[in-house]
Amino acid sequence: MITGPASTLKLARKLRSEMSVPERLLWGALRQRPGGYKFRRQHPAGVYVIDFYCPAVRLALEVDGFAHETGEVMNRDKAKSHHLRSQGVATLRMPAKAVLEDLSGAVERIVAVCAERAAKLAYRNEVPLHQPAAGPPPRSGEDT
Repeated sequence: MITGPASTLKLARKLRSEMSVPERLLWGALRQRPGGYKFRRQHPAGVYVIDFYCPAVRLALEVDGFAHETGEVMNRDKAKSHHLRSQGVATLRMPAKAVLEDLSGAVERIVAVCAERAAKLAYRNEVPLHQPAAGPPPRSGEDT
């Protein structure tokens, strides 16, 4: 489970009460656990706060408004995504406009990404650590 220092926890609590309109709309839909996936809102991750986080598939969901298209904010977003990736968390960025215009489509996309991620994580856990023997062992006295 990813978390952050006390200052980030305090900021996350504050941000929960100051969510933007697209975040509020999306949270209303994500609270219903679409596809059976549970999400947390304004979840602390190191020095960052993730808009929405699905711990089951280690997916961070960021709702990006117009401000995220400026140079400085883009650089911060890249650093945030890099930090999350180093913790094994994938990041899905959704434009706020897409959430406002087609909420159900946005939720469908999120559920599809969660399902893909769940399949990847399940496959990783099923892969054996070694290759099984390709036949019987060599006879006594034969080179291997």
